[in-house]
Amino acid sequence: MPAKPRYQRRKEDRPAEITAAAMTEFARKGYAATRVSDVAKRAGVSKGLLYLYFKTKEDLFKSVIRSVVVPRVAALKTAADSSGLSVEEFLRGPFTELAMNVADSDAEVVVRLLIAEGRKHPDLTAYYCNEVILEGMKIVRGLLERGVARGEIKASAAQEFPQLLFSGVLVSTIWKSLFDRHHPIDNKAMIRAHIDLMITALKNNKDSD
Repeated sequence: MPAKPRYQRRKEDRPAEITAAAMTEFARKGYAATRVSDVAKRAGVSKGLLYLYFKTKEDLFKSVIRSVVVPRVAALKTAADSSGLSVEEFLRGPFTELAMNVADSDAEVVVRLLIAEGRKHPDLTAYYCNEVILEGMKIVRGLLERGVARGEIKASAAQEFPQLLFSGVLVSTIWKSLFDRHHPIDNKAMIRAHIDLMITALKNNKDSD
């Protein structure tokens, strides 16, 4: 099959290129201060052309979420569904890898922006909650329920509040954003320590029976 003409490939690439440009502008200026015209200029397209792909700045930010965060959650779900790992092995393996890869990444920038500006943009926080938070909680809850069924752990508050497993990432993001200049820490080491504590609590809960 002959290769597609260059202009056709270019047209197909535009949404991803515009999304990447939006990610850069949001990271530099924040959500509120970023103008659609700035994104268009960085992407090398006209403002009118950008609007053919993204009707609003909110659509741009949602595209950033789909580009840099949602695939990480999808990869975690794939690992959870396809692996025969125990709860501890999964948390120390794929889960830790996800949590540590968020640090110093575009995904961390998205979380930081939502923490800083999300209250003024509830549609964005609702979108992130539905596409990322609730999906992540479902994955972790399913993992813990499977662990209970296998006798690896006992039922615990972590099943009701799977947010507890993700809280280390959130704390590290807040710390980096607000306090790291005053008291820098190793975010990845803190995430590992948090997961260690959660595993210890889950195992001790079983042993206390």
